[in-house]
Amino acid sequence: MSRTGVAVIGCGMAAKPHAQALAALADTVDVRGVYARREDSARAFADRYGFPVARDLQALVADPGVDIVLVLTPPNAREEIVSLAARHGKAVLCEKPIERTVAAAERIAATCAAAGVPLGVVFQHRFREASEALAHHLAEGRMGTLRLVRVDVPWWRDQAYYDEPGRGTYARDGGGVLISQAIHTLDLMLSLTGPVDAVQAMVARSVHRLEAEDFAVAGLTFASGAVGSVVATTGGYPGAPETILVDCDNASARLQSGVLTLAWRDGREEVFGATATTGGGADPMAFPFDWHQSLIADFVAAVREGRPPRVTAEDGLRVQRLIAALETSSREGRRVALSPAAP
Repeated sequence: MSRTGVAVIGCGMAAKPHAQALAALADTVDVRGVYARREDSARAFADRYGFPVARDLQALVADPGVDIVLVLTPPNAREEIVSLAARHGKAVLCEKPIERTVAAAERIAATCAAAGVPLGVVFQHRFREASEALAHHLAEGRMGTLRLVRVDVPWWRDQAYYDEPGRGTYARDGGGVLISQAIHTLDLMLSLTGPVDAVQAMVARSVHRLEAEDFAVAGLTFASGAVGSVVATTGGYPGAPETILVDCDNASARLQSGVLTLAWRDGREEVFGATATTGGGADPMAFPFDWHQSLIADFVAAVREGRPPRVTAEDGLRVQRLIAALETSSREGRRVALSPAAP
């Protein structure tokens, strides 16, 4: 079977685990080129991982050998790239968030849908062994009715992180801790619990100098009838792993650091997964690349097989709509209902 051709667009901080994953998938994936606005950055990145450099974005995307365009640029640079890929009939795998705002993300999703090309979003936390084990147990039903959900993202970033031009701004990133860090845990939560019905939230700047927020707290009601809470920050020195706690009629679950602990009401305890860092401390990239590898492998297989990937555009839109509702609730000081029509 021939290898699937991939074009890599963007080579900033978030590109490292993607490059490691692509190198590990070399038997099935052919990186046709790496493009960045600064050719010296693209060359240094490409040389590090043994990939070819592309000097022209249009030519790279138009390459008949390219099947998938992997978009790793900052959120504000994606719409034009995705439109170019869609015009050439290329599948698109996009780093989170899809774009800075729900409206822009919806335009990107609509562009891909109109062109008939798949759009996937990089939410690699779904592919951890412990995450998959909890998803299985909740879907199986033996844990009973979901009653309570608690999400805690107590991360740390030093001020130098936000001193990079554009970071933590609405113009480049679309916001702060919610859309840049907590979005992974919120997406994982939604994949486990189903949709949120309404939120009441407060977001704020607490520790850092930045335009957007470095702290958020919210109460949630779920469409299932469950209730929950979210606390997220990048001001929690020295940083700790994010945690999802769920309480059901027959068992409770703790998902933390790549480990799932199930506490059954009959006294049994089960443990799944292995401890792993997730980038919650001063080094944002302190985590393994195998989750990215599994996600990319799934997207490649989905393109080959003509099926939806495990993480779809609708998933990306769903979590962005939740984040937008949290921000609106804080800004307007009221409870905000999410549209039942939203995917």
